Amino acid sequence: MLWLVLLVCASPIIASYFTYYVIKPEKRNNYGTLIDQRAHPIPAMATTTLDGKPAALEQFKGKWVMLMAAPGACNEACHKQLFAMRQLRTMQGKEMDRIERVWLITDREPLDTMVIREYDGTHMLRADAQAIANWLPVDPGTSVSDHIYMIDPLGHLMMRFPKDPEPRKVHKDIYKLLKASSVG
Repeated sequence: MLWLVLLVCASPIIASYFTYYVIKPEKRNNYGTLIDQRAHPIPAMATTTLDGKPAALEQFKGKWVMLMAAPGACNEACHKQLFAMRQLRTMQGKEMDRIERVWLITDREPLDTMVIREYDGTHMLRADAQAIANWLPVDPGTSVSDHIYMIDPLGHLMMRFPKDPEPRKVHKDIYKLLKASSVG
């Protein structure tokens, strides 16, 4: 009888060890791809504002940064990403002030005034396309302009969302990041 009681009490522990070490769960809890932070700190890039004044991504340390990189001639995919970034930030409710939106413009093309007005609040910085490509990792078969990235408040690239992401899943990831982090 004593052995039966011990077996009943120990069975949850045995089952958990068996599940963790033998079955190995395949499902992950996040939608975006986690990036090794140590390998991707913000590089010292020569970035400027639209009017040519020097600016740096380091100025956003202390806040979460939602980042995209695309040419100045903003096509439909670019508009979708800018819109998604604006909506994802708004969806965070009272936590939205912890997030900054940044568009790294990869060329010297002039921006359409309507784009600037429509996405007011997005920090638009011009940066060297090659420096961006060397820094931001991509999924196979995609380019840097296909992804939205998250930078943590300490200045490390930490997450990449897939091309044409599902907004609800991205929102859930960002919500979890903000909830788990007391920084930023």
